[in-house]
Amino acid sequence: MKQAIYGLILYVFLILPPVATLMESIMAIHMHMQMPLLVISGILMARFFQVRFPDFFEKWNRNGIPGILLFVFIWTYWLIPRAMDEALTMQMVEIFKFISLPFLAGIPLRDSWGKLGKMGKYIMFIYFIITSLALGWLYIASPEQLCNNYLVVEQIALGWSSAIIGICVLLYFVQDIFVDESEYE
Repeated sequence: MKQAIYGLILYVFLILPPVATLMESIMAIHMHMQMPLLVISGILMARFFQVRFPDFFEKWNRNGIPGILLFVFIWTYWLIPRAMDEALTMQMVEIFKFISLPFLAGIPLRDSWGKLGKMGKYIMFIYFIITSLALGWLYIASPEQLCNNYLVVEQIALGWSSAIIGICVLLYFVQDIFVDESEYE
């Protein structure tokens, strides 16, 4: 349960207005630091909800697929440039960000990950690789400014950082496929 307290502390820290404003002021930090940290806060808080509401998770997320699908929908929504832009200009969208990422993405991700088989985890790795590389290409190659609240140079930096993340996940995925972990256990 210590993890849940750490997750709550992280969540409260991230929603503090000075911290949120600082993290949202740079596009790459907004997408590659604030949003994943919100998901991580949900992952850390998930154990509390799993213990408190075991029947709910057993009934609605027995095999992990509904939770992973919810995570994918929420995460994909926040990858859309307009959604990220509106989080800065519309208060309701920002509130949705601070609720959806930890509670509708982080908690289901933690509950689902252990229930997924190896193939389900591989599908998630492929999802992360494709979305990161596609997002990187979109932000780098776009001749237009995609987010009104950020400069084009920030958009290009976000594109390259997304592409690098996609390549790193691809390397990890390939390593995971070809390395036999049974000799390390």
